[in-house]
Amino acid sequence: MAEREHRVVIEGRRITTPRLVLRPWTAGDAEAALGIYGVPDVARWLAPALERVPDAAAMRELLERWIALDETLDAPQGRWAIERRGDTAVIGGIALLALPPDRRDLEIGWQLAPAAWGSGLAAEAGHAVAHYAFAAGADEIFAVVRPRNERGAATARRVGMEWVGETDKYYDLRLQVYRLLPADLDVPSLRPEQRPDVD
Repeated sequence: MAEREHRVVIEGRRITTPRLVLRPWTAGDAEAALGIYGVPDVARWLAPALERVPDAAAMRELLERWIALDETLDAPQGRWAIERRGDTAVIGGIALLALPPDRRDLEIGWQLAPAAWGSGLAAEAGHAVAHYAFAAGADEIFAVVRPRNERGAATARRVGMEWVGETDKYYDLRLQVYRLLPADLDVPSLRPEQRPDVD
C-alpha cells in the first residue's frame, strides 16, 4: 500500500483518508447505494447475508434499518458510506460487524460500485476501518471471502490481512478467512522478488 494511503484521521464515526471520507449512511444515500447493492456483480458475493436490493425504495428501507441498528451497536461496530473526497460521490459501503453465529469475531466487509473497482479504494477504506477498530480496542478483525471471489481476497491482502484457513462456521458457507492483528497494520508486505528464499 502506498505511503500516502496510511494517513487516517478519525473524528467520532467519521474517518478520512487521502482519497475518501467514511461516514454514517443517511436515508438520502438510497440512489447511490442502489448503484452498489443493486448491482448483480456486487450482490452475488453478499448472499445469503444480503440479497441484491431491487429498487430505490427497498434500498431506502434497508438504509433506515442499518441506521437504526448502528445506534444500538457498541464501538467499533458499524456501517459507513464510502465517499470520494474530491466530489463527495458515494462509491461504496463498508461495515465492521460481529460474525454469526456466536457474534464474537468482528468481520470487516467492503463493497464498491463497479466504476470504482481497480483503484485501490476498497483497500484504503478497509485499512481506515481497521485503524478505527484497533483504536477502539479490537484485538483482531476478520474478513471472510468466498473461494472464487479473487477481488475480495486480493483486497483483504492489500489491507494487510493474512489468510488463516477455510471454515464453514459463518453463514453456512465454505469461506476463506483472513485476519488482521494490530501489530500487522501498516506493516508493508514484501513484493515476490523481495521475499527471502525459504528451503
